[in-house]
Amino acid sequence: MEHRKIPVSHILHQQDSILTVSGPLSPDTLKGLQMHPDLDAFRKPQEQLEALIEIAGLPEGRVIAAVAGNMIAGYVTFHYPDELELWSQGGMVDLIELGAIEVADGYRGMGLAKLLITSAFEQEQLENCIVFTTEYYWHWDLKGSGLDVWAYRQMMEKLMQTVDMVWYATDDPEICSHPANCLMVRIGREVPMSSQETFDRVRFRQRFMY
Repeated sequence: MEHRKIPVSHILHQQDSILTVSGPLSPDTLKGLQMHPDLDAFRKPQEQLEALIEIAGLPEGRVIAAVAGNMIAGYVTFHYPDELELWSQGGMVDLIELGAIEVADGYRGMGLAKLLITSAFEQEQLENCIVFTTEYYWHWDLKGSGLDVWAYRQMMEKLMQTVDMVWYATDDPEICSHPANCLMVRIGREVPMSSQETFDRVRFRQRFMY
């Protein structure tokens, strides 16, 4: 299967700063950048930068980043699901996870998360893939946002809907462990029915629910 990586770039003017939203970025490009110190939702900023460099080097991996000067102010990642997770069990070459999305505190509220995600889907790059994301409330910045779990969930759903990702049912134990957690999916126009059927089998392990 072809993993289409077509470079896209957008300039965003915000007060006295200029942000460039572009990708998929190469490992070498990322090596020349620094992480904003607020980007610590998943791990320490430097460790997260190293993770981004690794993802960017994967055949299917893609990193879209918002950069001010040489500072990464936000990013989104796409890659195959972790081999230890339920989602890898179908062995699907056309199932891609929207893994992490993060925007530094001072850059929130300007539509950056939306631009990061929509940029990834430009030029029909992901039309031959099923893209999914798992939303777990324990990853959400409830304190920083001032939102409760339901308002945050609504915000994340609205964000994912900008690229036509929709809620899908699943019996995955982690997602089912809290009612605010959810699975969102976008099936590209070129995805064959056989892949859609495999994905249905993956998301429902208890066959009586399928």
